[in-house]
Amino acid sequence: MGVGMLEMLKTSDYASVISMNLFVALLCACIVIGHLLEENPWMNESITALLIGLCTGVVILWLSGGKSSHLLVFSEDLFFIYLLPPIIFNAGFQVKKKRFFVNFITIMMFGAIGTLISCSIITFGVSQIFKRMGIGTLDLGESLAIGAIFAATDSVCTLQVLNQDETPLLYSIVFGEGVVNDATSVVLFNAIKSFDLEQLDHGIALLFFGNFLYLFIASTLLGVLGGLLTAYIIKKLYFGRHSTDREVALMMLMAYLTYILAELWYLSGILTVFFCGIVMSHYTWHNVTESSRITTKHAFATLSFVAETFLFLYVGMDALDIEKWRFVSDRPGTSVIVSSVLLALVLIGRAAFVFPLSFLSNLTKKSQNEKISFRQQIIIWWAGLMRGAVSMALAYNEFTMSGHTQLRFNAIMITSTITVVLVSTMVFGMMTKPLIRYLLPLGPPPKRKNSMVNLEDSSPSPKSINVPFLGDNQDSEVETDVNDSQGPSSIRDLLTTPTHTVHHLWRKFDDAFMRPVFGGRGFVPVAPSTPTEYNAKPEWH
Repeated sequence: MGVGMLEMLKTSDYASVISMNLFVALLCACIVIGHLLEENPWMNESITALLIGLCTGVVILWLSGGKSSHLLVFSEDLFFIYLLPPIIFNAGFQVKKKRFFVNFITIMMFGAIGTLISCSIITFGVSQIFKRMGIGTLDLGESLAIGAIFAATDSVCTLQVLNQDETPLLYSIVFGEGVVNDATSVVLFNAIKSFDLEQLDHGIALLFFGNFLYLFIASTLLGVLGGLLTAYIIKKLYFGRHSTDREVALMMLMAYLTYILAELWYLSGILTVFFCGIVMSHYTWHNVTESSRITTKHAFATLSFVAETFLFLYVGMDALDIEKWRFVSDRPGTSVIVSSVLLALVLIGRAAFVFPLSFLSNLTKKSQNEKISFRQQIIIWWAGLMRGAVSMALAYNEFTMSGHTQLRFNAIMITSTITVVLVSTMVFGMMTKPLIRYLLPLGPPPKRKNSMVNLEDSSPSPKSINVPFLGDNQDSEVETDVNDSQGPSSIRDLLTTPTHTVHHLWRKFDDAFMRPVFGGRGFVPVAPSTPTEYNAKPEWH
């Protein structure tokens, strides 16, 4: 009996080793083929990974005799605990902070208010249309959950085409909205699941809103504190004197610790790790040695890139999961109609806030260059039409138990989510490059997303190494604060002035208190730039 069990265990382990080997080989294929297709006007790395995943799924389905289509079982825990943190942290770590915070109000309008509007429209449409179709009786909680699932955007395809140096305003808004949108969707989804929405009254509504605000603020503060603590530790202990490895390891582990703590305390790990990345790029990154700066930039970008490729590859394979499709095989038309309804609601929900909120945002801008043109509004609308891994993970969380489901309605919702993700990513994603080239004819050539992380190649001293996420920060000391001294002469001035005032006050506070304590730009570690220099013995003459 014991020997038999041992043999089975060995077989099982061997099967999982084969699966991992194949999956890593597929990841390598995605990277190589994605690179070769970089100049193709219709393809990008996300779509390449999806297509390779689909083709692999077909092959596995054929070899297994129609029983399975994937090498690994999808788990929302795998997604939220291991794959999402490096993607979001790297987004915060390399964001151009000045541009992000100058457009902060617009980004928050699109990312938070826009997501709530989109969620409301999808919820209302689903509750009305599904009831008439006779698919199932949805309660308010399920309708809201579906709204939150499909309000989560995936703007990776658009960001791979846009260039933050050529179109800084557009890139900043699409990028910032994408992160805030993901965080809002997840916070909203968790808030919906934690409330009993059957007996809805004003008290519950206020409590729901209060809980939503608490999650937003607490998550942000936790990320900021994690980043500041890391900066303080590295500045005080000079880890670089001993080893670059320790500095890089501490930054990675502290960032991950903030994320795990946020999840442990039922906060938004996405917001936490994003703001931790921003704070680390502002303070911690300047406190480490030159070799650590180079290493961290490339290490974080590489981890993020691999995690993104892994996700799209897996979504492609999981799209053919025969177990879920078996439930809708007798009525395939139902799944098609449900997917079409959801796609239509996504299109309407997106348009319902992008154009009105862009109009409101433009009212607060004085300069024509700061306003969002109609063509840019179309690109912002288009960028948020794609649905991706966040929607998939939330759908699995809501409608399955550990990736499996035995209920017909749940299977319909999972297959419809997969269909929406595939259609939106592949059809809309393929049209992204041509659309942006048409709307922005003087726009940038196609550029890999990860090439945003570049070295300004010249001399190897720390002062000569500039990182794109610092953006124009080098010049931010010489900000024109004309608006700070003048009183607002119109509604537009009144709305614009606080941004400049807050930025000016923050600069003074940062220079007077934060940088002396936590380091940052201008702080040069006393340690040698590489461990080799430190270990080198002086020559005696």
